[in-house]
Amino acid sequence: MPRRPTSPIGEFPASGSDAGPYGITCGPDSALWFTMVHHGQIGRVTPDGDVTAYQLESASSGPSTITAGPDDALWFTEFRSHRIGRITTTGNITSFPLPTPDAGPFGITAGPDEALWFTEASADRIGRITPDGHVTEFPLPLLGAFPSAITTGPDGRLWFTMNQAHAIGTIGLDNNVTVHPLPTPAAAPVGITTGADGAMWFVEIGAGQIGRITRDGKIDEFALPDPASRPHAIAADADGNCWFTEWGANRIGRITTDGRIDEHDLPSPSSEPHGITLGPDGAIWTALEIGTVARLTPR
Repeated sequence: MPRRPTSPIGEFPASGSDAGPYGITCGPDSALWFTMVHHGQIGRVTPDGDVTAYQLESASSGPSTITAGPDDALWFTEFRSHRIGRITTTGNITSFPLPTPDAGPFGITAGPDEALWFTEASADRIGRITPDGHVTEFPLPLLGAFPSAITTGPDGRLWFTMNQAHAIGTIGLDNNVTVHPLPTPAAAPVGITTGADGAMWFVEIGAGQIGRITRDGKIDEFALPDPASRPHAIAADADGNCWFTEWGANRIGRITTDGRIDEHDLPSPSSEPHGITLGPDGAIWTALEIGTVARLTPR
């Protein structure tokens, strides 16, 4: 059985209850930046809880995930308006349309080549955008794969989840794609991150499991106590652990490199935790769709 320790968790009101805080990342200004998927806004919250919101051109653009870029700005996907957005730490916003109609960009990460790489969930493509807005797209070998989250691996490749193909994919700077099917049927992976052990860690929202894949494709899976917990996003901390959200169970979980799992109940019921990241203060920050941002201090 997992440990159920009590860790101090604070919540900061970040938006109206219908704005939908979703993705979150640590910015170059030592603040947390998050998307508000239902209101078309980007939010900024300091470690002390001060919140600022910036409105996108379209309130229905569906900003989803967000990452710090190589240019000291924040980059994010606009799932519904099929654009990649950029916001500076002073709030200046630029938006870049994608060549493929109805691409549905979702995951985004800073690549090893001073560009941003992103998934096109509705077009079965991986995209690359330079800081000046030049976009290149690379088709995947599977149709209906719904590529979701993406991150840069320690091997210089981009690793991404293929939610409807129940697989993990990689793409190199040479544009070669490799697909690793998961052992569990209908695993539906979503979030993925690079662990301190040099492997990639991911969540299986359909199977209630945490997965680990090595650079050569060896996969291990760790079952959560509640198979219906629907783990959604995952992030590594500075101590070699990975933290993940349990969207269906209203919890934040932690898994060690040897597979030990701890879980922490969130204070507000049905808060719908989505994105998660390590903050500049060493705490774990999570975007809650009920309109708040949670801060968990590890013990």
